[in-house]
Amino acid sequence: MQKPAVTVMVKAARLAGNVLLRNINKLEALNVVQKGRMDYASEVDADAEKVIVKELKRAYPEYGVIGEEGGTQGANRYMWVIDPLDGTSNYLRGFPHYCVSIALVENGEPTDAVIFDPLRNELFTASRGAGAVFNDRRIRVSDRKDLEGTMIHTGFAPRERARASAQLKAVDTLLVQAEDVRRTGSAALDLAYVACGRADAYFEAGVKSWDIAAGILLVREAGGKVCDYKGATLGRMDNRGPENHQVVAGNLKVAESLQKVLVNTGYAAEFDAKF
Repeated sequence: MQKPAVTVMVKAARLAGNVLLRNINKLEALNVVQKGRMDYASEVDADAEKVIVKELKRAYPEYGVIGEEGGTQGANRYMWVIDPLDGTSNYLRGFPHYCVSIALVENGEPTDAVIFDPLRNELFTASRGAGAVFNDRRIRVSDRKDLEGTMIHTGFAPRERARASAQLKAVDTLLVQAEDVRRTGSAALDLAYVACGRADAYFEAGVKSWDIAAGILLVREAGGKVCDYKGATLGRMDNRGPENHQVVAGNLKVAESLQKVLVNTGYAAEFDAKF
């Protein structure tokens, strides 16, 4: 039985997905702003977030909100963590891979999650202790025993380019065993794909809470492990947590093997230095 909060989250995600789809043929006319180096947002991001917040606030007016576009609104034990368009660069280029991501967190820990891909009409949901679901079907992470033959997803966050050479060294090592290392442009979908077994693992640094809050719950509820580059538990997923996160996700054995590569190649140690 789906929790009432998840039902509301699904409705909000679908409404936001409709905003994204209505504008895909108007990309050249969109107002685009540059938030940082190689970090963009459009009026579609803002419009989709407004739709989500309106729907969530209608049902749970007392909960706080952390949105990629609107920032933090209120402070509460319960916070909505929202990315209205994860994969903005893909969207603005007409590259068909992006999603809506919504998480409900309690004291910084995700309790409920929804990731919706409007192009494929694919819906991923999870609630703490109740498992993960993809389009009404229970899902599990892949059952690989080690890195041999794995499909690993990663990302190259613009804010982490100073460490790009260290990341590429890790990728070089991973490709000795992995079938491939892919970069899709959506952290939320990367994690959803790990949860359902389309990808065997994912790692990335410099991601924000709204990028990953829903996805890490999906992976956990699908039987997987999520940690940082040194194997530690991730920080809070609310306004009291770290600004940027490092993430490793996969089944227990693959995640641990991947995390060891990040340590042994020196990539994890890069985060001890100031940049």
